[in-house]
Amino acid sequence: MPERELTHLDPLGRARMVDVTPKEPSHRRATARARVAMDPETTSLIARGAVAKGDVLAVARVAAIQAAKRTPDLLPLCHQLMIGSVVVNFELGDDFVEVEATVDTVDRTGVEMEALTACTVAALTIYDMCKSADKNMTIGNIALWEKTGGKSGPYRRVAD
Repeated sequence: MPERELTHLDPLGRARMVDVTPKEPSHRRATARARVAMDPETTSLIARGAVAKGDVLAVARVAAIQAAKRTPDLLPLCHQLMIGSVVVNFELGDDFVEVEATVDTVDRTGVEMEALTACTVAALTIYDMCKSADKNMTIGNIALWEKTGGKSGPYRRVAD
């Protein structure tokens, strides 16, 4: 496998922001997922809307949207992008909540980090809102599932 160039390093090995100004804007989309594992009783509380702090999934959705828009404030080498949309969906299982965030833009660089940040912050919000009921929750399986647009072309993760 050929060695890949680390684009966020200058010739002296110092961190740098990649110059995307020569690129033409194009439509780009990324989808990421995360999973919050929990006791079945906690999933039931979420489904019934019985968590003391309020509507867990509604708050997590808003948190994810805010997080996608604030990604460059958290990750120093990310570009400020004009985000066109953020869609957040949840799947409730017997003992988990899966978060899926899809971010779209027409810009010069991709939105993978925005999608990953959105689903991670949604998972953290779920944890925060449910922690008084369940201290055994875990957050995991955070991954990019799909991306389109850009020079590297489409990517789709193969399910495990």
